[in-house]
Amino acid sequence: MTPSRRRLLLAAATTLALTGAGAGAAHADPPPDAPEQIDNGDFSAGVSPWFSFGTGALAVTDGQLCTTVAGGLANPWDAGIGQDGVPLIAGAEYTLGFAVSATPGTAVKAVLQLGSAPYTTYAAVDATATGTIQRVEQTFTVPEDNPNAQLIFQVGGAAQAQTICLDDVSLRGGEPPEPYEPDTGPRVRVNQVGYLPGGPKNATVVTDATEALPWQLRSAAGTVVASGTTTARGVDAASGQNVQTVDFSSYRTPGTGLTLTVDGETSHPFDISGAVYDQLRSDSLQFFYAQRSGIAIDGDLIGDEYARPAGHLGVAPNQGDTNVPCQPGVCDYSLDVRGGWYDAGDHGKYVVNGGIATYQLLNTFERTRTAATANGGAELADGTLRVPERDNGVPDILDEARWELEFLLRMQVPAGKPLAGMVHHKIHDQNWTGLPLAPQDDPQPRELHPPSTAATLNLAATAAQCARLFAPYDAAFATRCGTAAKTAYAAAKAHPAVYASPTDGTGGGAYDDTGVTDEFYWAAAELYLTTGAQNYLADLTASPHHTGNVFDPRGFGWQSVAALGRLDLATVPNALPAADLARVRASVTAAADAYLAELRRQAYGLPMPGDANSYFWGGNSNVINNAVVLATAFDLTRNPAYRDGAVQAMDYIFGRNALNISYVTGWGEHAAQNQHSRIFGHQLDPNLPRPPAGSLAGGPNAALQDPFVAQLLAGCKPMFCYVDDINSYSTNEVAINWNSALAWISSFLADQGDAGAVPATTCAVKYSNYGAWQGGTGFTAQLTIRNTGATTVNGWSVRFAFTGDQRVREAWLAKVTQAGSTVTARNESHNARITPGGTVTFGFNATTTGGANPNPGLITVNGGACALS
Repeated sequence: MTPSRRRLLLAAATTLALTGAGAGAAHADPPPDAPEQIDNGDFSAGVSPWFSFGTGALAVTDGQLCTTVAGGLANPWDAGIGQDGVPLIAGAEYTLGFAVSATPGTAVKAVLQLGSAPYTTYAAVDATATGTIQRVEQTFTVPEDNPNAQLIFQVGGAAQAQTICLDDVSLRGGEPPEPYEPDTGPRVRVNQVGYLPGGPKNATVVTDATEALPWQLRSAAGTVVASGTTTARGVDAASGQNVQTVDFSSYRTPGTGLTLTVDGETSHPFDISGAVYDQLRSDSLQFFYAQRSGIAIDGDLIGDEYARPAGHLGVAPNQGDTNVPCQPGVCDYSLDVRGGWYDAGDHGKYVVNGGIATYQLLNTFERTRTAATANGGAELADGTLRVPERDNGVPDILDEARWELEFLLRMQVPAGKPLAGMVHHKIHDQNWTGLPLAPQDDPQPRELHPPSTAATLNLAATAAQCARLFAPYDAAFATRCGTAAKTAYAAAKAHPAVYASPTDGTGGGAYDDTGVTDEFYWAAAELYLTTGAQNYLADLTASPHHTGNVFDPRGFGWQSVAALGRLDLATVPNALPAADLARVRASVTAAADAYLAELRRQAYGLPMPGDANSYFWGGNSNVINNAVVLATAFDLTRNPAYRDGAVQAMDYIFGRNALNISYVTGWGEHAAQNQHSRIFGHQLDPNLPRPPAGSLAGGPNAALQDPFVAQLLAGCKPMFCYVDDINSYSTNEVAINWNSALAWISSFLADQGDAGAVPATTCAVKYSNYGAWQGGTGFTAQLTIRNTGATTVNGWSVRFAFTGDQRVREAWLAKVTQAGSTVTARNESHNARITPGGTVTFGFNATTTGGANPNPGLITVNGGACALS
């Protein structure tokens, strides 16, 4: 960033309104039908996509865009109002016009410029703004092409504070845009990453043919290795295409660079391998480190292009997150809310998005305690991820989740203050900023927004998870989390209807939610699973969500979190009555059955309906969350149909879609790479990086909720309502709660290996807890293992995991060790053999500080899952 640009961004606040501009010598006017290049120039759609720097908050007042600007700024460019993504054509004539007023009065300059260094000026129009609104127009010729120019109204430099207003901002000229035609590549649409050898292998073919077609699967050398005929599917509602499908699941031979040929078209290459998703687990989690606030990003960990100084620690031009005041009238204190993850493409941090994202990372780890295919968490252990805390004795995924947890804890209202124990809904810039903008260069003042019941319950739920999962690694932090969770839950019950305002959307998203019974259910479930306390059990069982349908056909997300509580009650060991637990688990498999049925109805094989309402902002994460339900059903039942459904659902994300694009950066032959982000702004500034590999785009959004796609994609079929362009925040943004879904399913996919036949169970284990010692500081347990197979076991190793801080003190009849929550028991020399039908028993004493102490939900013998009795 050049010094002049940095100075321009270091502005204070004022109120301003604009309506016109003029620049340079006049030229022949553009024709009357010349296209308009400014989006929302009459502000009828509110503030978006306008941004400001060095000003007060932007607001639309009486149809004009107004703001305040402090007096005494050194330069005109120290405060401004702007819009990015203005297309210019070299040699074309344009008329720039606007109406502007300022009270008490000041000079205003409208500048069309290159939006990044060296900020070349294409045209500049000077105006003297007074208390009476006046219109300014000027015509000029643009010297060079730029599809992403920037219009800035420079409004700083006045001696006195100003209120400035703009209206009817217009830039007419140039050529009308060519009709947008996406490059969809070959008509044969496959998972461009690949397929698991034993898993489902499906493709979709776009064709005019209505009769079945022959297909050929070829090796990288061109040899035909399999063939067959397609299945005609007719017109797909979501894409409007006539399609046929290919099922080549019977081909199970690993290979690289395979292609599928149908109807004279050959697909993008792909692999068949049990390792196709191994790196994705790491890449999808790496995204969170790249999004961290308040810490310097180490290029040695994730690549030199991503190295940057810490953002929002109060180092100029930042005003920092270490002492953030509330919005005026909200509170009389400031909080240190440093750290956490930048939520999405801006620099805001939102508790309700951070909550579900943190939950999914914690749940990814907790799954390793209960899922037979998770290998006891070895692939998520300490030292497996690229984070600075690696090799500290704590699983790396917990280290990453802790970065956000610490932020969430800091957002809690301090004791002694009004609404103590509640949680502030969000913290972000006072005004929207433009693209691109590195976190360390953000000059905007930061503000705490009011507490909300939804945010408070998000902290209660995730801090309760924290309390049980961190207990074996950091008892003090676990206790801190547990205390915060209970405090937050009590505060939410005392203030059950404090909602975020839907109009609080300047400088950051509103994230409003007036239905919080689902958050109450989720929080009660997590607190019950951690503490075992009857008051939380009473609350969750009294919730209508406990027996209601929490699995929507269109998935779950930050605004609908009852499914999170249901999934954890189904999988995390607990003391629910047997009939209730069976019903909870049956609801997961019933939802999975519905998603399987939908997946089979969809010619592109995704577990979402095909209507326009199913393609919405961030919908890719909902597709994946439906796959999470399928995967969870597999973990519960070991029914391979659920596993195959989860695996097949990801084909859509990785290229088996109408646009033939992988929505994950760096994964697939033709992948998204220009997601909307101020940090990863390569499309606008080649000196900046693209989003890191493993970053998920939001995906098609039939509502077309940003001006860029509203103009570009008007009338699109739902699956075509997406463009890989940084200017489309409603289809192509990144977000932590979308990547958390990708991280969860990526870990599941990597755990499936070849996705072959599910091994038969050859053992049964009875776990007997003989009760707590006097005072509740420990307990005694015994395991009896029965060999239900047909061959003798000669040497055994038993593994299971506790749910909290339980720790084995001594054992008998086995050599017992413990790492974190995982207990491993190995035979003594005298009891190594277990004949078919035979049993062996060992026991132990363990200490605990209290809380829930249910029987383990997964016990393995020599790596194989056993039936529990």
